[in-house]
Amino acid sequence: MLTNSNPKKVFHYFEELTKIPRCSGNEKQVSDYLVAFAKERKFEVFQDKALNVIIKKPGTAGYEKSPAVIIQGHMDMVCEKSGESGHDFSKAPISLQMDGDVVQADGTTLGADNGIGVAYGLAILDSEDIPHPPLEVLVTTEEETGMYGAASLAADQLTGKTLLNIDAEEEGVFFVSCAGGLIFTGEFDTRWEKTSGSALLIEISGLKGGHSGLEIIRQRGNAIKLLGRVLDEAGKAGDFNIAAISGGSNHNAIAKKAQATLVAEASVLKKIEKIVNDFSKELKKELAAADPDFRVAVTSVDNAATQLDRVSTDRLIDFLLIAPNGVQSMSMDLENLVESSLNFGVIEQSEKSIRVTISVRSSVNSIREDITRRLEALAKMVKATGTRTGEYPAWYYDPDSRVRDLCIRVYKEVSGSDANILAIHAGLECGLLKEKLPETDMISFGPNIHNAHTPDENVSISSVANIWEFLKAILANLK
Repeated sequence: MLTNSNPKKVFHYFEELTKIPRCSGNEKQVSDYLVAFAKERKFEVFQDKALNVIIKKPGTAGYEKSPAVIIQGHMDMVCEKSGESGHDFSKAPISLQMDGDVVQADGTTLGADNGIGVAYGLAILDSEDIPHPPLEVLVTTEEETGMYGAASLAADQLTGKTLLNIDAEEEGVFFVSCAGGLIFTGEFDTRWEKTSGSALLIEISGLKGGHSGLEIIRQRGNAIKLLGRVLDEAGKAGDFNIAAISGGSNHNAIAKKAQATLVAEASVLKKIEKIVNDFSKELKKELAAADPDFRVAVTSVDNAATQLDRVSTDRLIDFLLIAPNGVQSMSMDLENLVESSLNFGVIEQSEKSIRVTISVRSSVNSIREDITRRLEALAKMVKATGTRTGEYPAWYYDPDSRVRDLCIRVYKEVSGSDANILAIHAGLECGLLKEKLPETDMISFGPNIHNAHTPDENVSISSVANIWEFLKAILANLK
């Protein structure tokens, strides 16, 4: 479908990647594809236990003895779909659509984050007429769920002293610093009991969602937090019990949907329905600018078989209501940069427990620790167990970066425009890689990708072409 789009090799490999299942945690097939790609071309290739892949290519004529350059991206993608989509990410290829300058998917995430970045690397590796230094193309796994691939990477196979991370999403913006973060999981000690009462389903939907780092500044509604407020408001009608609850899909995606099934006496449920419908009108006013399509649906459902006891119900609602979410502080050094934030990513239940997963980010380690300790203290108060996973460091600004200065100059030459040098609130693998490669100079850039981590994700064809020309120019200048 993309065969006539330029640059042809980049879009060829991007389309090839869209045919391969690569949700985070399911990267074996795409990792093996990268290894096969390298072996077919007789390149040196390494695949570790975490399925990270490193492909090495010698420098072209005149660049044989130049220092190696690392081109880096991640092979996994966030797998989100619209409510109407029946797409099976575990086996079905992404269905691509073109609309003028835009490529998007049919009701699912596109995977341009970070399939386009990987496609750039493969296109350079497959080229015969592009001047470049020796290359080390590093493609990591599980970036979207906690940067686990980069965290487990042994850097002894990498010699490059310059690293180009192609995982940014705005043309002309070059990132030189990023936030650190971690995943907080609250596991609730729940008590279940049999029930035969009437039941009511409350569903929150119509929210835009988005990337919990890039989009958090937009103050979009979070379905899980909104559900907590709705349930707290419903308590004004009288006692009820939660029979089922779920919401969100990924720790680093702002939750777009959430729902809960409530059990109570019929008279109480009738009052809850009115209270929730009235309260939803107030919430819709709050969210009018950020999420104009926000809606709450309240419907009667078949009787539930089990329910949380009253104590478990109250504790869960208290946590959802009280726990912080969204932007916590703004940088005093850089204008319009979020310094710290949280995102309620997922709430899910099993037969024995209910689990809440929250992404915590900050460019200041002490603030990140303070936010996490508050979550841990609150979890303890409601008898939940709080755990930390996927911790990754901030990437600090390097005032003496050679590659930054080179990118500024080359971007001006290629595009005629000035580059924007920024820090980003989202986590980038550069933080982890800088710890492993402290002498390596790093920068992050990429083409225009909009609405990443949502079914509205799309990438600009012309922007991909512009960054391709820039990438080739950078490599030609890295002698």
